[in-house]
Amino acid sequence: MELATFTGLLTFVLAVILVILFFNFIPVGLWISAWASGVHVGILQLIGMRLRRVPPAKIVLPLIKAVKAGLDVAIDKLEAHYLAGGNVDRVVDALIAAHRAQIDLSFERAAAIDLAGRNVLEAVQVSVNPRVIETPVISAVAKNGIELKVKARVTVRANIQRLVGGAGEETIVARVGEGIVTTVGSSLSHEEVLENPDRISKTVLAKGLDAGTAYEILSIDIADVDVGRNIGAQLQMDQAEADKNIAQAKAAERRFAALAREQEMRAMVEEMRARVVEAEAEVPKALAQALREGRLGVLDYYVLRNLIADTEMRQAISRGGEPPEPRQGGEPPKRSE
Repeated sequence: MELATFTGLLTFVLAVILVILFFNFIPVGLWISAWASGVHVGILQLIGMRLRRVPPAKIVLPLIKAVKAGLDVAIDKLEAHYLAGGNVDRVVDALIAAHRAQIDLSFERAAAIDLAGRNVLEAVQVSVNPRVIETPVISAVAKNGIELKVKARVTVRANIQRLVGGAGEETIVARVGEGIVTTVGSSLSHEEVLENPDRISKTVLAKGLDAGTAYEILSIDIADVDVGRNIGAQLQMDQAEADKNIAQAKAAERRFAALAREQEMRAMVEEMRARVVEAEAEVPKALAQALREGRLGVLDYYVLRNLIADTEMRQAISRGGEPPEPRQGGEPPKRSE
């Protein structure tokens, strides 16, 4: 009797465990919700999802939303997109939003956009409700040298067909900035731009800046235009300063060259003076030698001394000074008649 009771209890426990495992492995509640919503999903399909390690709720719940929205989406495509690493729920929401806005968007296109790393739901929302992109302050210089600081607002709409492989918002901002710089730079004066700021919008918009991007530019509005520095005058001042520095450098070079030449000439003069002094030191020796050898007479010697004294006196008088004292030795002897 006790054995039969124990066996019955064990059987009951095993049955409960099997039922719990069954309901955990097979989402019966999800299957019932799908059938109640008109989505025909078989038990074997749910078991297959479990075996392929695909959470059935991430496939069945988006499928229920799609069916309720009137979309015909195959469950195999949803499962394949999940296995590829996509966001199934976001793709289905994007398809529903596009269907409500009457935008032509297929599941394959939406899946490709999602796998490309873009938010396909946000793209559909931007396509329905255009976005305003505000550019940073762009500095441009007119031909008269006056700087203008321009700030623009670009209204864009997402282009669903070019989302895959198309450039983003950064390209739009860069192209608009380039167009503003070109338009202001081609103006004769900054006053023309201040009088007609819409000229920038029309010129930039006519360039087709949205080519190759994921957006379509609807309008470009100039939000603010401020007058900046006088770049032309500043450049002229910088050029004048540079010219002055160059002239000063050349003048210093010429001054140093003149100083070098002056030093060279002084060195030459000193050398010549040294030679003269050396030569003058040899004159008395030569005179004494000439007197001893009889090549110079005493009378000739005194005549030479008088000539030298007369020359020094003339030089002193010409300089306005006192005449030199007479040399020792007296007058030379007079020659007899």
